[in-house]
Amino acid sequence: MSDSPKKCQGIERYIGQRIRERRVLLGLTQQQLAQLIGVTYQQAHKYERGVNRVSAGRLYQISQVLGVSVGYFYEDYEESNGHTLNDRQRLCLEVSRNFANIPNTRHQQAVSQLCRILAAEA
Repeated sequence: MSDSPKKCQGIERYIGQRIRERRVLLGLTQQQLAQLIGVTYQQAHKYERGVNRVSAGRLYQISQVLGVSVGYFYEDYEESNGHTLNDRQRLCLEVSRNFANIPNTRHQQAVSQLCRILAAEA
């Protein structure tokens, strides 16, 4: 029983999206991820876009670098039906990336507290 090409492309995009989400959450650039997994920047970019399929061995290596299990890349795939990020999700990733780049711990705590206050007002 084989999957349709469209479904395979969907899972590749989803895995790439999950790689990108985790990389951004950790504050890594594509270049840094590429160096950590031993591929070119272009290859890392293709993985994240779902253009190139990630082999099982490479996915394991990526999971080790990003500090997650291999299963992380498949979580919630069926519920998402392979949909890409919406505007709110993109904004959350951008906030996470920027937060990770704040060098001062007190400033990070202040931003976190501000978010809690604003969320409570909603």
